[in-house]
Amino acid sequence: MSQRPFIVAIDGPAGAGKSTLASLLAKRFGLLNLETGAMYRAFALKALESGVSCEDGPALQSLTPTTSIRLQPEASGNRVFLDDRDVTSRIRDEKVTQAASRVSVHPPIRTWMVDMQRQLGASGGVVMEGRDIGTEVFPSADVKIFLDASPEMRGERRFQQLGPSSNAQAEAVLREIKERDERDRTRVQSPLRPAPDAVVIDSTMLSLDEVVARAEAIITERLAAR
Repeated sequence: MSQRPFIVAIDGPAGAGKSTLASLLAKRFGLLNLETGAMYRAFALKALESGVSCEDGPALQSLTPTTSIRLQPEASGNRVFLDDRDVTSRIRDEKVTQAASRVSVHPPIRTWMVDMQRQLGASGGVVMEGRDIGTEVFPSADVKIFLDASPEMRGERRFQQLGPSSNAQAEAVLREIKERDERDRTRVQSPLRPAPDAVVIDSTMLSLDEVVARAEAIITERLAAR
């Protein structure tokens, strides 16, 4: 790999498969996978544990000076530490996931998180996924991919991922997907949108292997051009 830091930015709406794609690409190209969604979930967990409303921006901001979020890459994926506690499994709870979407709309929280994400990826050699990586966190990323799919397909995939033990209803999962889309696309700071130079991959009718193959081809081409 070139001496110049190489950064892959993957953005897209909830349930598009960003985390899965980022993990596979990181392994394929020997990159560090920085899962920004896990960082927002960790902070949402902090808010829930502290009894702070996800709608109370000033109260949420008051938590940031005493909040430490750390990602520890491992073969099986990132372990997530909140204030030096391993919360990897806890942040996957559906309640925490929903809270993460609500805390992320507050501009001071996004500014704080973006600064942290830039520090984590500053040395390069990373694939970073989220909602505003190519537009805000790393606008000069070498590769920008916007992974999308229809709300119905994303809802179905999320429903299948949750499994029968979650007691989730398909209609409720789709409704939550659409609500998250609305919050992400209409928030004041860093709304969800493809970067002007991003390659959009619509995975609605594609298999995972087909999505990975397209993304790998994009990265391989950019690496060769360097």
